[in-house]
Amino acid sequence: MLIKVFGSAVFGVEATTITVEVNIDKGIGYHLVGLPDNAIKESSYRIAAALKNNGYELPGKKITINMAPADLRKEGSAYDLTLAIGILAASGQIKADEVDKYLIMGELSLDGGLQPIKGALSIAIKAKEEGFKGFFLPIQNVKEAAIVSGLDVYGVENVRQVIDFFDGKETLEPTQINTREEFYKTLDFPEFDFSDVKGQESIKRCMEIAAAGGHNIILIGPPGSGKTMLAKRLPSILPPMTLHEALETTKIHSVAGKVKDTGLMNQRPFRNPHHTASSVSLVGGGSYPQPGEISLAHNGVLFLDELPEFKREVLEVMRQPLEDREVTISRAKFTITYPSSFMLVASMNPSPGGYFNDPDAPVSSSPAEMQRYLSKISGPLLDRIDIHIEVTPVPFEKLTETRPAESSVEIRKRVTKAREIQSQRFEAFENIHYNAQMSTKQIRQYCALDETSLQLLKTAMERLNLSARAYDRILKVSRTIADLEESEIVNSNHIAEAIQYRSLDRDGWLG
Repeated sequence: MLIKVFGSAVFGVEATTITVEVNIDKGIGYHLVGLPDNAIKESSYRIAAALKNNGYELPGKKITINMAPADLRKEGSAYDLTLAIGILAASGQIKADEVDKYLIMGELSLDGGLQPIKGALSIAIKAKEEGFKGFFLPIQNVKEAAIVSGLDVYGVENVRQVIDFFDGKETLEPTQINTREEFYKTLDFPEFDFSDVKGQESIKRCMEIAAAGGHNIILIGPPGSGKTMLAKRLPSILPPMTLHEALETTKIHSVAGKVKDTGLMNQRPFRNPHHTASSVSLVGGGSYPQPGEISLAHNGVLFLDELPEFKREVLEVMRQPLEDREVTISRAKFTITYPSSFMLVASMNPSPGGYFNDPDAPVSSSPAEMQRYLSKISGPLLDRIDIHIEVTPVPFEKLTETRPAESSVEIRKRVTKAREIQSQRFEAFENIHYNAQMSTKQIRQYCALDETSLQLLKTAMERLNLSARAYDRILKVSRTIADLEESEIVNSNHIAEAIQYRSLDRDGWLG
């Protein structure tokens, strides 16, 4: 008897439906075809034990299973449940009338229990698109899949529940989630708050500007000056995610198997990879491509602590994703694209010893050592970082101050207002939502300067020996400063403040 059941494979962040054809005939043998990997080939042992422990048998006949399309590589153990139900239906051990109306995925334990799978949200979206009646999957993944409305999503703990459902012995209730209600459960009291930071008012101002315009930022300062502390608090002042951004972010984390038992992600991601990270772990890839740190930070923050300690080739692979806001991974037989629109926050010491031009410092570095240290970061990468700011140690008087500092919630209100101004400005452009994404054409249009501002910018570029690449960055940042003040035009005050934020372009740093 020939039976068709349906599973799904995930490529990039999109799913493809897999038709599993099970044929049982006279003879003996178990033949699995359609480019399965080793994990799928081993499934026969898991299936046999799981069925035996639940009172069913793997039939002692010739079982042929084809996973179509046969030219597409199938990977992972998530097809166990699909294959098991197909075998039971083809051997007449369960009723086969309804099995082809559902999409079935799950990894089997030897006792018939189900283990979680990756990419449940992408699979559920595809199941709805293709008109399936429902989707069976492990109960651990049910919240992320139930985000998709108009599809019956059944979270099951054991293979017997699925068997009894098709045999009509048990009725299962589909999981219902009110997506909007889940999404709006936002935290007004973040775990890391700017009110914890003593002093550093100028750096907080910098972080506010970076958050308001989506600008990449680099913090340069000696050990213990608060660089990491400030960076970890940046997500708390970013505007809340839109529903579209939340779905997009959840989908990427679902594919990577990183969605906890929360369903829809409503907090912006914060990724903090160690400096020993490889280029594949950072941008994604591998023989079975997986999203990297830059994609997991999509719509959020990627924090690279101790930037010069990262291998140079690892940092260089970030150049194109920083510009295009997506990363394309090419293999011989397929190409996949992961979104990677993130804010880069980097921190570094000004010299190998950590202290620069400080006569009282315990360790000092020679100019040659310092130049060698700073040259680990290439000009083209710095070119994509809009704001450079020096962080100085906090004096004792500030540390012991009892007056509470401004909270993240208050700063976020100003940031959100500035982002709303930018959303209205760029509503005619499809891929531009905030100032950091502006192209040269938009900079000319929205950052027009008067004679005083032009003269100030010219003087600054000549006196501070700023590079030509700093010009556009200064204009973008000054546009954000103007938006925070709700100013229509960019004036000389905005330009003057933006010029301060190009430390690494000055002679004596990298020049």
